Amino acid sequence: MTRMRDGINGGTLGTWIKLASPESVEIMAYAGFDFVVIDLEHTTLDLGAASTHIATARALGVDPLVRVPDHGLSVIQRVLDAGAAGVLVPHVDTVEQARAVVRATRFPPRGDRGSGGTSRAGRWGLLPRADYLSAPVLCVVQLESEAAMKNAGEILALDGVGAALVGTADLSMSMGVAAGGDEVDRLVTSALEAAAAAGIPIGTASATSDQARAALARGYDYVVVSNDTSILAAGSRAIVNAMKLAEGVAR
Repeated sequence: MTRMRDGINGGTLGTWIKLASPESVEIMAYAGFDFVVIDLEHTTLDLGAASTHIATARALGVDPLVRVPDHGLSVIQRVLDAGAAGVLVPHVDTVEQARAVVRATRFPPRGDRGSGGTSRAGRWGLLPRADYLSAPVLCVVQLESEAAMKNAGEILALDGVGAALVGTADLSMSMGVAAGGDEVDRLVTSALEAAAAAGIPIGTASATSDQARAALARGYDYVVVSNDTSILAAGSRAIVNAMKLAEGVAR
């Protein structure tokens, strides 16, 4: 089991959190996921819901990561002070962008993050300042364009980039090709090689457990599998279909 860098105690298996109810995180923790990714990019979740999810995950021993909506310093800073173990930053295409998002997760002189030691990350002011300022934070860059994949070697070698996540859906759309095509596969291979050379974990998102197993066999270090809404939808549909089938047999 590959450990994520910078003090994250997670493993290979995570899932997305898209619903506001804290029970989503609670259920995923009891189910055995190593980490959760609270999604602020493709949901209507606000910072209040994210804060509650982070606290719930922390209490249950699951690493809470947050996918922020963009590269903005403000949201990155606030979710880190809310206690997130790290951030996933979408659409990091260049070394300059990677450097900027890394700086958003680091305090001066290494970065631009402001001090907020009276937050959850600082145990509401009870954590010694030195410990607050030195607490590890994981910066995960999402590579989801042809430009990002071509710049992957330089991006992943940058000090402060702790992990990468390949978004094959956006990558294939940006290229105008099928997700499983040879062109995408070649770029994925190059990203895997770049991550190995940089010595950092690289992962991807999968819709199903079969896809997740294939991704790990392909060489990814970790996977983010499905999400709370899809798991609920799939389970509901399976029950309805089973009942309809049983009714049809009974008739």
